[in-house]
Amino acid sequence: MRLRFVSRSEMVFRAEHGWVSLWTPSCIIFLIATSYIPTAAALIEGLYCGTQVCYDVLNVNRDATKPEIARAYRQQARRYHPDRFRAGDPGLAGETQGSAEEKFLLVTTAYETLKDEDSRRDYDYMLDHPEEYYRHYYAYYRTRLAPKVDVRVVILVTVCAISIFQYYSWQSSYNEAINYLVTVPKYRIQATEIAKQQGLLNRTKEKGRNRRTKEEIREQEEEVIRDIIKNKIDIKGGYQKPKMSDILLCKLVLLPYYLMISASWYVLWFYRFTICREEYGNEEKLYIIRRNMKMSQSQFDSLDDKLKETFLEKRLWIRENYEVYKQEQEEEMKIKMATDPRMKRYRRWMRNEGPGRLTFADD
Repeated sequence: MRLRFVSRSEMVFRAEHGWVSLWTPSCIIFLIATSYIPTAAALIEGLYCGTQVCYDVLNVNRDATKPEIARAYRQQARRYHPDRFRAGDPGLAGETQGSAEEKFLLVTTAYETLKDEDSRRDYDYMLDHPEEYYRHYYAYYRTRLAPKVDVRVVILVTVCAISIFQYYSWQSSYNEAINYLVTVPKYRIQATEIAKQQGLLNRTKEKGRNRRTKEEIREQEEEVIRDIIKNKIDIKGGYQKPKMSDILLCKLVLLPYYLMISASWYVLWFYRFTICREEYGNEEKLYIIRRNMKMSQSQFDSLDDKLKETFLEKRLWIRENYEVYKQEQEEEMKIKMATDPRMKRYRRWMRNEGPGRLTFADD
């Protein structure tokens, strides 16, 4: 049995002459589907210059250079610019204000299409391959909707803005901590004694015009005490003095260095304590304790030194000892919460007047 392909025109001819045996359901579905396929045309309405060729709009050839395209655009723009248009101009016979504006927009579109290398390459590809209908739409809107600013510049500006905000936020927290410590009698008395030892608060008799008022002397003493507290007290944790190396921008710049230091540290750790079987020092023990407690370096540094000594005495770098210590702390916290008067009042309120008690309101 030999099969022969029949063209669409032949199928229509045979159908018109009564040969309906060829009109199977599959043939009918094929004809309906092909009727909705867009016709392959090089010029698509809504893309670039529409049904006109951008090169013809500017009166240039396809091999025209950028200076030639720019020169042709300036000539056409001066001719159809709405501000330069004059009705009755011999060179614009039959043109109106509206038609001149439309042509000016068309000339501008043609120039915007051809002045950019990527856009011109996509447009030339559309002229040479009109059958790739949907690809032309993708290339056109990809160029139109692409961000005009380099993404790398946006990321850099964003990182810089975050770093500046981060630094000033830390500086504000540090100043708040210093202002609070100045009001604490314990630190204020110690700072005053240090200032007196250094001869910063020794009042000398002042005479004449250079004599200061009591308020000026008091302000100077407060400034001296504040400077001593700021220089002598080591604040750790979230209120510590901000450093430039801690902001996001510096960390990103120094990221390769930090990665190299971290990798070398882990390699040295593995070599010393896994291969060579060395005993842990106090620093290594505190490091393991901090990892068991899942605390950051700044959080662990803010702990009291006596508490760290307690950790070492209880040998909490050993996982089993830490689990026992953790369970003891949880039991102690439960007992404290059960005996705390404030917690008792809170539980009494929750039981009698809290959200678990539903009542009907009186009318």
